[in-house]
Amino acid sequence: MTAGRADVHEDPARDTDELYGRLRAYEGRPAATAGTGKDLVNAPMIRHWCEAMGDTNPAYSGPDAIAPPTMLQAWTMGGLSGHTDRSGPYDELFALLDGAGYTAVVATDCEQEYLGPLRLGDRITFDAVIEAVSARKTTKLGTGYFVTTRMDVRAQGETAGTHRFRILKYRPAKAKGNAKGPARAARPDPVVNRDNAGFWEGVAAGRLLIQRCGACADLRFPWLPGCNTCGSPEWDTVEASGEGTVFSYVVMHHPPFPAFSESGEGGPYAVALIELAEGVRMVSNVVGVPYDEVRVGMPVRLEFLRTGPEAQLPVFRSAAVGEG
Repeated sequence: MTAGRADVHEDPARDTDELYGRLRAYEGRPAATAGTGKDLVNAPMIRHWCEAMGDTNPAYSGPDAIAPPTMLQAWTMGGLSGHTDRSGPYDELFALLDGAGYTAVVATDCEQEYLGPLRLGDRITFDAVIEAVSARKTTKLGTGYFVTTRMDVRAQGETAGTHRFRILKYRPAKAKGNAKGPARAARPDPVVNRDNAGFWEGVAAGRLLIQRCGACADLRFPWLPGCNTCGSPEWDTVEASGEGTVFSYVVMHHPPFPAFSESGEGGPYAVALIELAEGVRMVSNVVGVPYDEVRVGMPVRLEFLRTGPEAQLPVFRSAAVGEG
């Protein structure tokens, strides 16, 4: 979902980009004002979150439970019924981009800062601001603008955290044709940082590595700088066997991304939460079976999908009897 850092370039025309000047005028204007979470902080939502993430920290259960800090954005989301607190400037900014042909959108990354715990029964309120609009950039997906919003989240009136969310509004790049037909769109490169670099080094070598705490030996995924169970910063790795099952899944219909579908046509594709034989879970694609035949409990096995001359990604192929 992210445009890799190595694939983003300054557009040489940015200095004379009249549109950029109009977009920058929205920096500092509200994206949402006096928003209120649709639900109080509650145990059922925390339980579902922890079950999906495989997080068994005792701090997140019982009468004195707090919410996992990473749920910060969950309490502010509009759900299927939508948002009722977006500001006029936010809609105007997106209309301006749409009108200029930057009609596609993809979320690229988010940053969160946790300043206080969220407790059962807390009423969540928030304000959001359009923090920054980048100069025009060229990515593998196409040319466009990165828009960053900052949300300040409060619980019972006290600041609980800050959430920055960045999206790319872009004009899709046209695939270059050749004698064999149109070129298939390339997947965006993953964002590699100091916390997950070892994982991606393993993937490049055809190995799926899981972190193991050096103090309590708990396994964890995704990679983190410290142990969720005991807090130790010491760790080593174990290599996953590659066997697993589909714990949960969604079918992506829109927006279409040709690079993510096996057909290359951008049609629906399955994104699954895979429970590995070692007990941890990870998000990946299920391949080798039609998207509408993916099922919870389906056995899968690891394989590596080549996405570029020097790049590959871990995916999972159906291992059901009679398939593959």
